[in-house]
Amino acid sequence: MANTTSRFSFENVTLLITHYNRSSSLERLLAAFRVLNCSFEEVIVSDDASKPEHLDRLELLQEQFDFKLITTPVNGGLGNNINKGQDAVRTPYTLYVQEDFVPKAAFPEHFRNALALMEQHNADLVRFYAYFKYPYLKTIAKGFSEMQFKQALWYTNHLKFYVYSDHPHLRRSSFFEKFGRYAEGRKGDETEFSMCLSFIKNKGKGLFFNEFSELFDQCNSSVEPSTMARANWREQKTPAIIALRWLYLKYRFLKNSLEVRLFQPHRSIS
Repeated sequence: MANTTSRFSFENVTLLITHYNRSSSLERLLAAFRVLNCSFEEVIVSDDASKPEHLDRLELLQEQFDFKLITTPVNGGLGNNINKGQDAVRTPYTLYVQEDFVPKAAFPEHFRNALALMEQHNADLVRFYAYFKYPYLKTIAKGFSEMQFKQALWYTNHLKFYVYSDHPHLRRSSFFEKFGRYAEGRKGDETEFSMCLSFIKNKGKGLFFNEFSELFDQCNSSVEPSTMARANWREQKTPAIIALRWLYLKYRFLKNSLEVRLFQPHRSIS
């Protein structure tokens, strides 16, 4: 997908996309980058044993968008899918995006800023999308802030633990050397939180785009819905559910605080 005529050509970046049974969503993502005149040194699609009809579609898309396709005969889950995709990256930087996201018009310019700020501030990660703003931020420049993990118990916002996220982000391709590989054989949420713990304990430095809903949309159609099942009871607004949610968040805060203290940091690979 590298194209020297693109207005935004990122030669030192690989676009890594994880995919599972949503080939139409993948096509929409790749087409959106093309419309934005945004290209990368390489594009890698890591597939997690999709159904045959989707694999057939991937081969057609490969001819159209010129990406490297990495497949597996058995579904290994999110952690395995990211691991095998990241193993194939050969550039200094990786832009990780799941197939159900779509970049917006503002993305390329801010992505260029993110690359520069990552070097200026020696950051490990730059996040571009979130459901909620990270609670403890220090303003940096150009619409970005540094995420600051506050371990003290009086910093009670439970979102503080999510310094890492599987949502679209830029990272150094040497990420595994500092933070270890993604946990395999677990549910997606557990895999993500395990990497959050590693990021905290290995003193990761992450930047966050303040206008976090302006660079990507997450689009899940009825034809290709999200593959991540989440409980919806916590979103209800009845007094009983609000009280249960408050208790649940206090429990999660204390549980996560304990996990951070007990987590054994990864030792760098020599």
